[in-house]
Order: sequence, then structure tokens, then C-alpha cells
Amino acid sequence: MNDELRERREAIVREHMESENVHDFETTMDTFDHPRYEIIPTGDVWDGDEEVRQYFEATRAAFPDQRNELIALHHADAGVIVEFDLKGTHEGPLRGIPATGKEFSCRTVAFFLFEEDRLVCERVYFDAATILSQLGLVQPAPSLQGDS
Repeated sequence: MNDELRERREAIVREHMESENVHDFETTMDTFDHPRYEIIPTGDVWDGDEEVRQYFEATRAAFPDQRNELIALHHADAGVIVEFDLKGTHEGPLRGIPATGKEFSCRTVAFFLFEEDRLVCERVYFDAATILSQLGLVQPAPSLQGDS
């Protein structure tokens, strides 16, 4: 991959992530050639303009302050791999679960997949149990390090 393509992809990813933070979803949508989110922990795939807009509506109803804090970008032939902290406050229903008013912070990885300089998919990985336990919806797992 040449430096120009690498820089173009990184600029698209940065614009995408920042526009999500400020809820400028028109800009977010414009970063895609074809909008598609694959949320691996839940098995959800949001494909196409209408479905991705439904994804934004549902997630921001549950977490109106949802945001990402960039940790690192890694370039690969297929795209850009991003490590970030995903954060938010549970202020609305989430899959039928009433709001808890609690905050979460979860280390997350997203693969921004490209065809040349066209973003075609954001594939997101995170530990759902981390988020659910911080929201008080499940008990946290015991530490493997133990206290003995």
C-alpha cells in the first residue's frame, strides 16, 4: 500500500469516528462507499443506508452520549484497525431493558474495511459482559488473579 492510500484511509477513519462522536451522522454516512456495520458480540449486521440509520437511532436512544476515545490506529492491506475506548451512559431502553443511568467504558477494536480508498464496512469487537456488568445488568466475573 502506498503512503497516499494509507493517509487517505486514515483521514476517512478519523472523520468517521469524530462525526460519530458529535452525532453528525450525515458526515458519518458520507465516509462509506456502502454503509455497513457488523457488531460481532451481538451478531447484528446493519447493511445499507436505512439499516445503518436505524442502528444510529437505536444506539443513541440508549446511549445519547455514546462516544469513542481513540487509542491507536494500525494499518493493514484490507483497511485500518482501530483501538478505542467506547463510552456512554445508559439513558434509554436497550433491547427492551430500561435505562439504568449508569456509565460504561469498554476497550473496543474496530476493523474499518476498505476497497482501495472506499470504506465498505466497520466490523466492531468488544466484550459485551464488560458493558453489561458496568450497567449493573450482570454480575462481573470473578478475577482470575484471585485475592489469596
